[in-house]
Amino acid sequence: MTYLQLCHQGRGLISHQMIPGSALATIPPRCLEFVLLLKTRLLTVRKPWLHRPFVLRAFTLLSLALAGSISTRDACAQKSVHPTSPKIVEALQPYVESQALAGAVTLVADKDKILSVDTVGFADIAAKRSMAADSLFWIASQSKPVTGAALMILVDEGKIDLNAPVSKYLPEFNNTWVAAYRDNDTVLLKRPARQITVRDCMNHTSGMPFKSDLEQPTLDLLMLRDGVRSYAMTPLNSEPGTKYAYSNAGINAGGRIIEVVSGMKYEDFLDKRLFAPLGMKDTTFWPNEEQLTRLAKPYKPTADKMGLEETTISQLRYPLSDRTRQPMPGGGLFSTANDMGRFCQMVLNKGTFDGKRILSEAAVATMTSKQTADSLKDGYGVGWSTQGESFGHGGALATNHNIDTKRGLITIFLVQHAGFPKNGNESQGAFRKAAESQFGPMK
Repeated sequence: MTYLQLCHQGRGLISHQMIPGSALATIPPRCLEFVLLLKTRLLTVRKPWLHRPFVLRAFTLLSLALAGSISTRDACAQKSVHPTSPKIVEALQPYVESQALAGAVTLVADKDKILSVDTVGFADIAAKRSMAADSLFWIASQSKPVTGAALMILVDEGKIDLNAPVSKYLPEFNNTWVAAYRDNDTVLLKRPARQITVRDCMNHTSGMPFKSDLEQPTLDLLMLRDGVRSYAMTPLNSEPGTKYAYSNAGINAGGRIIEVVSGMKYEDFLDKRLFAPLGMKDTTFWPNEEQLTRLAKPYKPTADKMGLEETTISQLRYPLSDRTRQPMPGGGLFSTANDMGRFCQMVLNKGTFDGKRILSEAAVATMTSKQTADSLKDGYGVGWSTQGESFGHGGALATNHNIDTKRGLITIFLVQHAGFPKNGNESQGAFRKAAESQFGPMK
């Protein structure tokens, strides 16, 4: 019998035991061979009870799990893979073929279920490693809504007041100054009209710069405590609450407040209060060795802007698995489409996921609505970019998640691009348009 015939026979035996066709199609040939050989051995044992259908079926499921083709949990539950959308793939594939996009993983969901997970292109062009549904990405500033949600857990518990001065939790901010005048030779300082509030930190109106001068050459060198102290020693660029200026420093200060109030390390708080309850098993600041095999490589345009070349994540220190790198509330997380889908479903469900209450409805409403002053046109909540009925966040390497409450639709777009050649920057819009056309008619 040839190898292909062996695999074909193995697939037939498995199908006979009523394994769902969607799962059957994903079983690798080597696993089929494994099942067939073991099952053939079983049938030679002269024990009648071993030949009963339910025993053979149970054995098939167990052998598949042992072969590594599906998990024991999925084998027992007989869960199928997520649905896909040919329409979304059709919208994105031309960008891959023209070398304007290396590859992407997309996810579309409503509050109850995943509607589609689609992959195009490559996670590693040189190695011809295709994007996979579980490919890992640096999500950069998509970390900010995660930090916002973590902080709002403590607001729900009455342990943090958004209107309180930051100095209530971080005394180093008791002695802040604001730059009243600057030129090449002179900086004139004065006391701010009021103190920075927690709300200011989380909506980019604290007056703090994007980062401090000590955060060089990467953003993950300083312990969170020390980084935040360096912000407190840096003069504010504007009066608190009066100007929107995108600031990692402010969000990082929010992360440090979580540490002080909870008595836990920031990353431990996320693990215990968000990631574990939501089942976000692949979301981390430090990808492990197995996760690194799934990490999508970052790309940038070639010098002539006509193709792509591999680059690095310049904001982080390598190796990425090194846990001496410090967690960064404003932009340090790695994640997958599935994990971010779970996070977004919790928010779209007004704070609940799989029957568990993570945040109150009031906390979600505050977090995702405009918290900047009425005089400012910039819409930003507590770690979330908001446009009223739609809110989400992007990342430095062009990743994005968005929740459209009017359509009841979650869209997640994961790529690793430090810029795009040709028309690659239109790919996210093409994905969103295809997803909304197929899944999101206005309610």
